[in-house]
Amino acid sequence: MSLPKIAITMGDPAGIGPEVCLRLLQNDAVAERCVPVIFGDRAVLEQSAEQCGLAKPAKYIGGLAEADGPCVLDLGAITTNDFATGTVNAATGRAGYTYVEDAINAALSGQVAAVTTAPLNKEALRAAGIAHPGHTEIFAALTHAQRACMLQYSSEVRCVFVTTHVPYAEVPKLLTQERILDTLELGAQAMRRIGCIHGTEPKIGVLGLNPHAGEHGLFGDEEERIIIPAIETARERGFDVEGPIPPDTAFLPAKRRATDFFVCLYHDQGHIPLKALCFDEAVNTTLGLPIIRTSVDHGTALDIAGQGKANPSSLFEAVKLAVKLTGAST
Repeated sequence: MSLPKIAITMGDPAGIGPEVCLRLLQNDAVAERCVPVIFGDRAVLEQSAEQCGLAKPAKYIGGLAEADGPCVLDLGAITTNDFATGTVNAATGRAGYTYVEDAINAALSGQVAAVTTAPLNKEALRAAGIAHPGHTEIFAALTHAQRACMLQYSSEVRCVFVTTHVPYAEVPKLLTQERILDTLELGAQAMRRIGCIHGTEPKIGVLGLNPHAGEHGLFGDEEERIIIPAIETARERGFDVEGPIPPDTAFLPAKRRATDFFVCLYHDQGHIPLKALCFDEAVNTTLGLPIIRTSVDHGTALDIAGQGKANPSSLFEAVKLAVKLTGAST
């Protein structure tokens, strides 16, 4: 059986994306699982190779039909004269978006089996006039997904998110029973594909919003009005759900071992424990799309860009998960 082609977007050219992509092209374990195709720019990658003391890519292609091993699809979206490594720039924001857009189109047309993304810089995206704050929103918009959410995946803990890149003051207004249920159901579908800890059906933990999960309305009424009714509906639909769980005790070792995934209500509720526990191996996945998308779980790290210090582990793990989701053997 032929190996699946995985589109790997280079990320923001000014960040560590080019470096971790170069390291991925040299990784034999990745090449044994798939055909990794970097969607990026030759000039940027070769500059990064010189900066970081890494090997330059061995193969460049002009079309995906030519991809038969680790290679780079040179998109010509930016030149090295357009930006300085380690700085925020509208040009790098536009280029990073171009890589993602082209990779999405390749996946939608069946030319690649999945997309794995290196990090974009949200400030650069905004400077470039891109309306979406991050990858999750870009993928949802460009694939016309009816419902989508973020899954943060690692061996230690897995979290799906009801809200992501919004101010905390807006979170209570965005919480609805339907939104919680959609997120829970998408998480359950994903874990059935990836593999549950115990058996074939996932054990799910839904977090509370307020201190002590509201303490029966003493510290906020979102649990009583929204979260508990959503949990009850999920149970009626056959899901194995616990909650609302007070967030300060949700991620204790025994609870993590017994829970396939947690439904988190806002960004940092799940990102903080996950990154504290397993920063280098965590993978970000967008659920609810018509295509497979995984990503690193770190940012552009402009402060170390071009210095040869970037850890590529998260990108390696993201590609491995993408291959697993395609159904290919890993």
